Amino acid sequence: MRNDGRLEPAPALRNIAATPATFLWSLAATGSDLYAGTGAPSGGSQLLKIDPKGAVTTAASFKELNVQAALALADDSILAATSPDGKVYRVTPGNTTPQVVFDPTQTTEKPKYLWSLALAKNGDLLIAAGAPATIFRVPLQSSNAKPQLLFRSGDQHIRSLAVAPDGTIYAGSDGAGLIYRISPEGKPFALYAAPKHEITSLALDAAGNLYAAAVGDRKPPALPPLPASGQPAAGMAITILQPGSAISATNNSIVPDGSEIYRIASDGTPLRLVSLQQDVVYALSVRNNMLFAATGNRGRVYRIDTAQANTYTDIAHTEASQVTAIAQTASGLALATANSGKILQVSDIVAANSTFVSDVFDASTTTRFGRVETEGSTSGIDLFVRSGNVENAHDSLAHLWSDWTPVKPEQTPLPIPAARYVQWKAVLHPGTQLRSVAVNYLQRNLPPQIDDIAVQPGARVPNSTGATSAGGGSIAVGFKGAPSAAPSLSIAETGAPPIIATRDRNAVTARWLAHDPNNDPLTFTVEYRDVRDTNWHILKTDIRERVYSFDSSLLPDGNYELRVTATDAAAHTTADALTGQRISDTFTLDTTPPVPGPLTASVANGKLHAAFEATDATSPIARAEYSLDAGEWEYMEPMGGLSDSLTEHYDLTLPVTGAGEHTIAIRLADRAGNATSVKAIAK
Repeated sequence: MRNDGRLEPAPALRNIAATPATFLWSLAATGSDLYAGTGAPSGGSQLLKIDPKGAVTTAASFKELNVQAALALADDSILAATSPDGKVYRVTPGNTTPQVVFDPTQTTEKPKYLWSLALAKNGDLLIAAGAPATIFRVPLQSSNAKPQLLFRSGDQHIRSLAVAPDGTIYAGSDGAGLIYRISPEGKPFALYAAPKHEITSLALDAAGNLYAAAVGDRKPPALPPLPASGQPAAGMAITILQPGSAISATNNSIVPDGSEIYRIASDGTPLRLVSLQQDVVYALSVRNNMLFAATGNRGRVYRIDTAQANTYTDIAHTEASQVTAIAQTASGLALATANSGKILQVSDIVAANSTFVSDVFDASTTTRFGRVETEGSTSGIDLFVRSGNVENAHDSLAHLWSDWTPVKPEQTPLPIPAARYVQWKAVLHPGTQLRSVAVNYLQRNLPPQIDDIAVQPGARVPNSTGATSAGGGSIAVGFKGAPSAAPSLSIAETGAPPIIATRDRNAVTARWLAHDPNNDPLTFTVEYRDVRDTNWHILKTDIRERVYSFDSSLLPDGNYELRVTATDAAAHTTADALTGQRISDTFTLDTTPPVPGPLTASVANGKLHAAFEATDATSPIARAEYSLDAGEWEYMEPMGGLSDSLTEHYDLTLPVTGAGEHTIAIRLADRAGNATSVKAIAK
């Protein structure tokens, strides 16, 4: 799959061998055999031999943790570099006892890590080392030749090497992310400073272009400085967090910013080819004028377009977490993997049948599937579809899906059962390309649902009816309970926050939550009825909002219910349209104040006695107050002490001073807030 979404037939990918190792860090090819270097968090490491039939044997064993680099020589022997505190060994076919070629402890610098091996033009061995960052040259022609320090930098490590046909040496560092160009005599030049801090791999093509992979931002490392010499403590065996280390293979957070690949032309001009946000590049290789990148932590292999930036193709998905090393063979690229340790091969030949299986598409409900529309090659592509009602389509549940069914051009409907889920598969033959696939579908219409209704007398949403508010202040209109589970509800509706309405004793506001399983647009009708009636009466139709205010004067005082009906008729024919309804809780409309009976008042023996009865037709009497001779209003209890009935009786005795007339005033309010007053003169 190209990064622009186009599908093409991929090179054939085959499994050569499964090794007993969890981590393979290096790979070399000699003759018809492959050699892979292992690694482990603890214990020793091995150099494994893999013959053409995939048989795996141990060529050599080492006490160090990792065989970090392997290099094949012309005599079919293998050089293996181990780390940390390792050496470079020569492993000769048929001899399991390795010969030490390079021992860092015999040098002044005593580097702790050996990262990469290469051959100079004159046949000398080049060794990239770290802690400190150095490059050593070892003449292989003499068994007793002493290593020579070719280059030392102020970085932490020299991580990668490449040698051009003219003998020029290229080296990538960890720390400053520098790419050095070094003459065969050892004269260095900083060719490029990458935006990343570590150059993990280098490769050259026939035209002299240099390719480099880099990872990690340039923030100072969080780890303490590494010791330059000495035996590490128990907890420091693998403290270098490099893409080539064991920790990197088991921890995806080592390089959170992904990788970048650069092309540096023969004249030194740099170009960023690609940025891989989710992948760590472990190895680069040029074959047939194409650049290949082996990556983790998703086990992908990419083919990079070297002529055009930001264009690459995902050509292989391995079952391993990391593809750590590449070796050139006669028929393709051999790959070493980690988690788990396998040897694979990407062939130079395109697979005869390249299969791509789409993700499972969720249509949310039972659905009929129609014509498949494709863009790409007009022939050489076979399409298949299947449907099911379980989301998981893996092998263990594949029998619960319909069989893969071939799709013919313009075929509609598709010959698969109506179901919730659908999946398509494309088989591409050589020379074809598929740019897009679209499956037409029609969900089975499901009725809309009203999830909740809230009714608030005494509130009006501004402009909802075109009427002018007759009140003041504000009031929140919210829901008493959480709405029912509704996958199509928006975030705001799911939380059911209250809306702010204007206080208006002459208005009623209703709001509701609603959803349609098919995501159809909805319109609403609001009806009312007195709880003593059976017939519903329309208040408003064709409402598109989910709130409605109306004048309470339209209805006499009483107890009512509202019914909200949702319809998806705007998206369906009359025959197919469906509706959903919900009835609100009972609410009370009361715009009439209590009616007080005759108020009797008299004065005798310095005391005023007043009595009266009050009645409300709809709401219980909520409160009564009195004022004597224009004094402050005082609370007055009904007989019995509780104000909770439609009719309440009041009897009041108060001390008075002075002779003559006294005025007593009474005011009453019901639960709806309707108030009235009455007064009397006592003599």
